[in-house]
Amino acid sequence: MDFELNEGQRAAVEYCDGPQLVIAGAGSGKTRVLTYKIAYLIDEKQYEPWSILALTFTNKAATEMRTRIAKVVGQDRTRYLYMGTFHSIFSRILRVEAEKIGYTSKFTIYDEADSRSLLKSIIKEMGLDDKVYKPAGVHAKISMAKNHLIFPEMYANDHEALQRDARSRQPEIHKIYQVYQQRCQKANAMDFDDLLVLTWRLFKENDDIRKKYAERFRYILVDEYQDTNYVQQCIVLQLTMEQRHVCVVGDDAQSIYGFRGANIDNILEFQKIYPESRLFKLEQNYRSTQRIVQAANSLIRHNARQIPKDVFSHNDEGDKLIYKPVYSDKEEAVVVCRQIKHLRQKENGGYSDFAILYRTNSQSRSFEEEMLRQNIPYRIFGGMSFYQRKEIKDILAYFRMVANPDDEEAVKRIINYPARGIGNTTVAKIAACAQLQGVSFWSVINSPVKYGLDVNNGVIGKLRSFAELISSFIGRMPTTDAYELGKAIIKESKISADIFGSTDPEALSRQENIEELLSSLQAFVEERRETGRDEFTGLPDFLQEVSLLTDVESGDSNDGNKVSLMTIHAAKGLEFPTVFIVGMEENIFPNAMCLDNPRELEEERRLFYVAITRAERHCILTSAKNRWRFGKLEFGNPSRFLYEIDPRFMQTDGDSPATERPFVRSAFKQEEQSPAIQTAHLRPIKVRQISSPVSPAAPVTSAPDGLRVGSVIEHQRFGIGTVANLEGTGENMKATVSFKNTGQKILLLKFARYTIIG
Repeated sequence: MDFELNEGQRAAVEYCDGPQLVIAGAGSGKTRVLTYKIAYLIDEKQYEPWSILALTFTNKAATEMRTRIAKVVGQDRTRYLYMGTFHSIFSRILRVEAEKIGYTSKFTIYDEADSRSLLKSIIKEMGLDDKVYKPAGVHAKISMAKNHLIFPEMYANDHEALQRDARSRQPEIHKIYQVYQQRCQKANAMDFDDLLVLTWRLFKENDDIRKKYAERFRYILVDEYQDTNYVQQCIVLQLTMEQRHVCVVGDDAQSIYGFRGANIDNILEFQKIYPESRLFKLEQNYRSTQRIVQAANSLIRHNARQIPKDVFSHNDEGDKLIYKPVYSDKEEAVVVCRQIKHLRQKENGGYSDFAILYRTNSQSRSFEEEMLRQNIPYRIFGGMSFYQRKEIKDILAYFRMVANPDDEEAVKRIINYPARGIGNTTVAKIAACAQLQGVSFWSVINSPVKYGLDVNNGVIGKLRSFAELISSFIGRMPTTDAYELGKAIIKESKISADIFGSTDPEALSRQENIEELLSSLQAFVEERRETGRDEFTGLPDFLQEVSLLTDVESGDSNDGNKVSLMTIHAAKGLEFPTVFIVGMEENIFPNAMCLDNPRELEEERRLFYVAITRAERHCILTSAKNRWRFGKLEFGNPSRFLYEIDPRFMQTDGDSPATERPFVRSAFKQEEQSPAIQTAHLRPIKVRQISSPVSPAAPVTSAPDGLRVGSVIEHQRFGIGTVANLEGTGENMKATVSFKNTGQKILLLKFARYTIIG
């Protein structure tokens, strides 16, 4: 069989005599090797298709490989392959063998929603507070225990786990876990984790059955082995204990799912588990230019725990990575959008050639808003637009109701969120009463007795409490800006208590989104104040801006020609001609929670490696000196990872004197910066109030602090700009400034944050 393979790929395909570890560097043709290896086993080594087991992580990967194999060996033989995800393959085995572990073959499979619903019922039945024992968080803990083969009775005797739960005010987790597992079995149901755990138990307790499948599957292949968890690795070992014909393919440098339970030790220690195994390295990258590959190599060499390899490319040398330091998250979005337009025109490409990658979902907001302003079509890959996320829509519904209490859709959305005992039946009665009386929902809620609402006194009390809450916000609206009122609404409505009461990854993402919304509110207020529009900083003004943004269609066409916005985790396996990696700052990337954990810090570095290696021709990195976070303007240091890229493969393109060459000066020794730079960027600079009289008729050429027409200023949010005009006197003095990236702004000097630099 004549395969079109390079030397390394061919060696990996043709070796079939024992355990085999194939380290497939980024863009090295991993799927090609797996495809041709299976075809080689069938055509050259005479393996029957049903004796080959190929385990993947997604149905998409399995389908793609099956289609490719069919083109080589024919559709008829391909259909008998045992190829699919761990869960799909093992569920087929469990259907046959269910009675051996106390189930029937008709068992149902609970998805995540089913599992959470059952846990919610159990938590309620046990009389526990569901604000503390949130079903999603409890499910995450049970799932992690199962994936480490920790059963309920083992969990209950695990002193460390019990202490950890006690610290998080959840001492009853072990009891919930026990009841949950009993209820699943009683209902003849398995959750997704059970499909793995019970397969392991089936083989552990029934050696004859284990041997039956070990003999049936004469050759086992595992894709993305760096992403396997403990139980998956244990099952592979159970099935290969005797025959030892196993090929695992993956890249330790792309192991980025530790938070889901993936264990990088599986791939790093494969050769210890199978001492007779052979190691094959696929080191030629077919995707990226030489400089992108070299830059990624120079970064990942800083990880201590890895399998050494030297990935190379025979593609064009290409451009260096470009680092663009900017002044703020606002300027970051403007610079990225401008660069997309420039490159698209220069290279005559489409919008689909571009991807913006970020560490957390919440970072999408500023880019979405700027793309809508600049009419650049985009899509959120693997997620939804910032203002369409549930927690954001819930909060905006509160805002809408405060600004306009007669907004019926807003009322319906929030009347029982967070839960306050006003159910669907009551809402239906309110609707009917409002229709009958010809008034709004709010009128009925505010005066239920007056309008004859048919509910008991207990419900009337709940409606009164809700009405008083909303009325208190309405009363504050004329004298409170959007940020202060928005912050109060989020806290006093108990939304913050509901969302910040959990530490599971899903809850953390929602928390980040809320913090980003607060930052958006604060930036909105500050920018309007600074540009002399202090009277337009209220909640209705903010809602108007948001509605104008969200009303714009993000590309009407269905041709897929859109910029992709996504987290780096969602980008794994994808590639784009041009990739922007944004928010390259300490505490964002690497994430603040991993800084004191060397193992997690190495995973963050692998995540950056994955991001860089998504790029084919251009890789552009950005960091912001100032960013609204947690409701305040924070000074940011460039990410330590920028300093770890060999300077031969990266160039700086930016105006910032404080971050001109990030890879030369330490990001972590701020004392090395000049006192002038520290002062300029750690405190807001405001022009002192002007009291000297200036004739309104006379042209203003300078301000008492030395600012004059032609001065070059450095602004915390807008970047570098030149003063084009000065006007007004005293507290009303304004400067018209043309900023390099963010355009022309009129600044009210008493609020403006800037430094004169020329």
